[in-house]
Amino acid sequence: MSDQTDSALALWGLSDASCTFIAGRENRVYKVTQGSQSFALRFKRRGYHGHNDLVSELQWLAEMDRAGLNVPKPVPSRNGALLEEIDGQFVDLVTWLDGQPIGQTREPLDLDDPVATFTQIGAEIARFHTACDVWDRPRTFTRCQWDADGLLGEHPRWGRFWENPTLDAPTRTMLQNFRGVARRDLDALNLDSGLIHADLVRENVLLDGDRLHLIDFDDGGFGYRLFDVATALLKNRGEPNYPALRTGLINGYQSNRTLDMGPLDLFMALRAVTYVGWIVPRMEEPGSEIRNTRFIRDAQDLCGAYLERSKVS
Repeated sequence: MSDQTDSALALWGLSDASCTFIAGRENRVYKVTQGSQSFALRFKRRGYHGHNDLVSELQWLAEMDRAGLNVPKPVPSRNGALLEEIDGQFVDLVTWLDGQPIGQTREPLDLDDPVATFTQIGAEIARFHTACDVWDRPRTFTRCQWDADGLLGEHPRWGRFWENPTLDAPTRTMLQNFRGVARRDLDALNLDSGLIHADLVRENVLLDGDRLHLIDFDDGGFGYRLFDVATALLKNRGEPNYPALRTGLINGYQSNRTLDMGPLDLFMALRAVTYVGWIVPRMEEPGSEIRNTRFIRDAQDLCGAYLERSKVS
């Protein structure tokens, strides 16, 4: 372990605990175990969120835990703080949730009953949105925006996707056209908005027996509820039973909460283009070339189809 990790464990009174490195591509995460209890020690990636944003995330998690959602629960340090700073880097501690991700990106789903699982995911997303709506947030609460500007403005949350340097000229033009049409359509719609997770990909939904856990709220903020639905579906489009998975997730959501699913195809395309922007500052990471190609292909398929439908309508 590093001196920084040792210092963090001491802040939470866990100097004698076992500590195992888990992941480090975005946040640096360790599994910490002391007796029968396990925690996730998270060193937050530098420059992505400020202090208030990170404290707000932890307050949010604590409220979702109180509301009965299965999410990581923040653990205060010995100083009583939810967030500490070591050598200029923010660090927190949350409870460790058992279970396995429902799948891995690019790997076929291996679930006993995939449609039932996606129905359960839809119901859990609806419960999460409802819990967010009834929460009386602190006045100091602040998180990022996944609104129209955050998706399609001059400085989208995950970057100017239409300026990805690997785009060929026809694709760049198509994405620019999509940006204009999508902004027009978003502005004409009255959509359900509020706090969203914004990253409900397979790896962030854990299956633990008959329970689902939602993890990694790092990108959570204010946005359209359909964005969460689209995110949960996007990377499952290649599954042979994708239509049934999509129907199951939608039915599960609608069983707990009403949401207009009419613009879902728009949000599938919007979600696809966010990745085309997200990958740009990560081009030097291992595997990025393959991911970039896949992201662009998804955007071509979904944005192109949306533009064709827009011509017909």
